[in-house]
Amino acid sequence: MLDSDLGDTTAAADTGDAEIGSGAHLLFRDAPDSVTFRKLRKRLLREMREAIERHAMARPGARWLVGISGGKDSYALLALLHDLKWRGLLPVDLLACNLDQGQPNFPKHVLPDFLDRFGIPHRIEYRDTYSVVTEKVSAGATYCSLCSRLRRGHLYRIAREEGCEALVLGHHRDDCLETFFMNLFHGGRLSAMPAKLLNDEGDLMVLRPLIASAEEDIAKFSAAMGFPIIPCDLCGSQDGLQRNVTKQMLADMERRFPGRKQVMMRALANIRPGHLLDPALFDFAGLAPTATPQTES
Repeated sequence: MLDSDLGDTTAAADTGDAEIGSGAHLLFRDAPDSVTFRKLRKRLLREMREAIERHAMARPGARWLVGISGGKDSYALLALLHDLKWRGLLPVDLLACNLDQGQPNFPKHVLPDFLDRFGIPHRIEYRDTYSVVTEKVSAGATYCSLCSRLRRGHLYRIAREEGCEALVLGHHRDDCLETFFMNLFHGGRLSAMPAKLLNDEGDLMVLRPLIASAEEDIAKFSAAMGFPIIPCDLCGSQDGLQRNVTKQMLADMERRFPGRKQVMMRALANIRPGHLLDPALFDFAGLAPTATPQTES
């Protein structure tokens, strides 16, 4: 349905995005000129656009704050969003934002230099949440939960200050599945990572346009694009994280049964409440026969 809209474009839409004469956003100036890369790019664009349309993410004229960490996922998110926008398929304004959390040895120049080089509107915010996390979390415990809450709070604030109606994050299919299994095994609930979420205050949306895309594809795309990846020296450096264990379990499952991750993602969009056990979700108490029992003659 969407492939015809994602063919080679020879002229940029009037979106104000940087462009070059080859018919692509400036971000793709040095992208590989190969059939393999073009197919990968097209697949990721199609999956992103389908996710945006299926979950009604884009309101024409809206402004989105795109969270950029310096990791492969957020770089891919930024590039693909600008690619869709350049093609005239995403009628929103984009503002990239990096929250510098004060981690030791964080290369502060990398993201501003990258964003400036490609003419990407952005805001860099410094907040030393690193010290807060390392002070509050006991030795041996994981940093992820507190770090994520602090980061999300600052990004919400920045989104409001910048007049954005949505915070856009680079979570993908594998993140969604890992979250589902972590909640299943450790949280005792059926809950995953939604493509579209309203925050608790009710004034901002959280959007995940890469929710249907495989981490493997995103990694290949980011490597081919040559993004200057910044490793995480906080939560990403800890050993024994339950998410890493879950990631390995899913990787092993996919290795043994190829395509299983995609099947599980389809299952998350094919819920049958009456075949689960939650009386708040399905009226089991009101369930009763609607026909007279048949008797055998």
